[in-house]
Amino acid sequence: MPSSPAIDDYLKTIYHHTEWQNDRITPSQLAAELGLAPSSVTEMVQKLAAQDLVTHRPYGPIALTEPGRLRAAAIIRRHRLIETWLVREFGYAWDEVHDEAEVLEHAISDRLLEGIDERLGRPRFDPHGDAIPDAAGEVERVPFVLLASAPAGHTGRVLRVSDRDPDVLRAVEAAGVEVGADATVTDAATLRIGDVDVALPAAAADAVWLSA
Repeated sequence: MPSSPAIDDYLKTIYHHTEWQNDRITPSQLAAELGLAPSSVTEMVQKLAAQDLVTHRPYGPIALTEPGRLRAAAIIRRHRLIETWLVREFGYAWDEVHDEAEVLEHAISDRLLEGIDERLGRPRFDPHGDAIPDAAGEVERVPFVLLASAPAGHTGRVLRVSDRDPDVLRAVEAAGVEVGADATVTDAATLRIGDVDVALPAAAADAVWLSA
């Protein structure tokens, strides 16, 4: 199917919505995520359904079909490999890579993407902990829990820090929390890492995921 940045952005957003929770995205949520008028989103969703990329009933949630999922996974693979490349090879901070990757994901060739993947050792996760789909569109995930939902005393590995808010990313990094660190929940605003209690900004409760 011909490349279309607009279609890819829709499919990426739908795909990403259910990566870390199970509720399907609604048209109003999709419009809010994309910053578009609901009428524009309704029109595009109808076009995506006609191309067998999504399933949707009026006023109901939207789901990717298998062709839609594979196309979304392909563009997300590009985005997350580029983010990883920028951090590892060019010294970008993890709060700086999203916008660069948004531009580059539509510009690099498949050959260059394969070269990046090989050079990086075929990473399975990006700097924020999001899974990088493989060339077949498959991903590896483990059971997870959002920090806000984790009970006091829960011990797990930091799986992901959302890249939605760069300020939260910077605050989490400044606090010394890294993806992959073992942590015990003291409360929704505090993690014990090693022998240190790490205070987090309030917004981190909805931005940090731990292994379940």
